[in-house]
Amino acid sequence: GRLGETGGGLVQAGDSLRIPCNTFGRTQGICTKAWVRQVPGKELEFVTAISGSGGNTYYAEYLKGRFTISRDDAQNTVSLQMNSLKSDDTAAYFCAVSEKFLANAEYEYPYWGQGTQVTVSS
Repeated sequence: GRLGETGGGLVQAGDSLRIPCNTFGRTQGICTKAWVRQVPGKELEFVTAISGSGGNTYYAEYLKGRFTISRDDAQNTVSLQMNSLKSDDTAAYFCAVSEKFLANAEYEYPYWGQGTQVTVSS
């Protein structure tokens, strides 16, 4: 099955936003779930990942603690809580799944959602 993000939209700088992703289908079992973002015209930018058990996480250095990833395997979801949003956070956000433990590069993720747009106005 395909992954599905929801919850994007237009927010003000300084606001918070939570975007969930349904990771149903062939992504059952122990796997790493992640969020990747892309600004139009630029390369994909890895944001964060969480291990199958939820006990290990990886965050891109530039986030400086503003974002939090979480997973609910009973609901087959992975969510991204974004706080203190800045205009630089404006991007399409994609959830992704990998069988590799705590993979932190885009090419290591074979399963992707269609993306949800987050726009932060200053």
